[in-house]
Amino acid sequence: MKKFMYILLSLIASPTLGGMLFMAFAPQFGAAAHGQSLERIQKSKNYRDGKFQNLSHTPMMDESSFMDKVKIFAKFIGGTEGSTPLQELPMVSLKKEELAGIPAVGVKITWFGHSAVLLEVNGKRIFADPMLGQRASPVSFIGSKRFSEKLPIAIEDLPPLDLVLLSHDHYDHLDRGTILKLKDKTRHFIIPLGVGAHLQRWGVNESKITELDWWETTNYEGLFLAATPARHFSGRGLRDRDKTLWCSWVLKSGEQSIYFGGDSGYDTHFKEIGEKYGPFDLTMLECGQYNESWKYIHMMPEQTAQAHLDLKGKVLMPTHWGAFSLALHPWKEPIERLSKAVQQHNIQMATPLIGQRWNLQTERPHTQWWKGVE
Repeated sequence: MKKFMYILLSLIASPTLGGMLFMAFAPQFGAAAHGQSLERIQKSKNYRDGKFQNLSHTPMMDESSFMDKVKIFAKFIGGTEGSTPLQELPMVSLKKEELAGIPAVGVKITWFGHSAVLLEVNGKRIFADPMLGQRASPVSFIGSKRFSEKLPIAIEDLPPLDLVLLSHDHYDHLDRGTILKLKDKTRHFIIPLGVGAHLQRWGVNESKITELDWWETTNYEGLFLAATPARHFSGRGLRDRDKTLWCSWVLKSGEQSIYFGGDSGYDTHFKEIGEKYGPFDLTMLECGQYNESWKYIHMMPEQTAQAHLDLKGKVLMPTHWGAFSLALHPWKEPIERLSKAVQQHNIQMATPLIGQRWNLQTERPHTQWWKGVE
């Protein structure tokens, strides 16, 4: 019996220990802030009781009963009908030559699906949340897989980037494999407070990193950037919840003003940002991966429309959809609900295909391309 118990305990302990060692040493989990970055974190007014805090009380889940939470977990295990398209999504393939050279005056936008957006703003090339990996996960065999096998353009064929802009460190926004391929062709990284430790572990030189707290600003060769609040959370492992900051971004160049929302539940910060930095020529706001049970950290599509109005936006481009299934709704439900909401509020919405490069000053792509995809 003792021998049997020893074998049983060994079988239980071995994978547990292996998992702990994997999470402790695998580079994809990133690293903890240290040095000057850690000192700034500890002095931040948004950091209390050992972690960053939202402006409003923000529970991860609503006050659902234990059984309701079990049912939600069971749905994730069992899957949701229609959560993944049955066909390839339409996509515009980009040629290396198209993106070569210095970007022209004005603003061009290329959506890569989910929240990954390549911006060309008055001669500067900025990639916001460039998650271009196949899975939103720390490992290649578990986690939501990208709807499309291919990207509009291979990462290796992307042109040099002036900036990479990150909203937070979740796997569907920050991907180690992508950063490894972008780090040598990117001049600078502008990120929320604490995220720099991840990048440094992955080989990005500290001199190429600028970390900002909420409401802090910086200028990069004529481009104004402000880190603004969001209502969300952070973390890449089991013990680093809310140890790094999450944020949204304001970009201004010449007469152009752009807002990149990252991830956020709806709250009063949108109106505050609109009052301080609006109006915006373009807002990029999440509209997918929501659920009533986690309504405080992700907006419903109708709230996306309201957030755009709070920001005093002109054109709304929805993000956080069209690439991964990270919630329990059908894959096209977010854009269908948002389409109804923007009609009610008379909002101009841009709905480009993945890979479609469009000019903010002269066009507004609005084909309902998702209707032809099951």
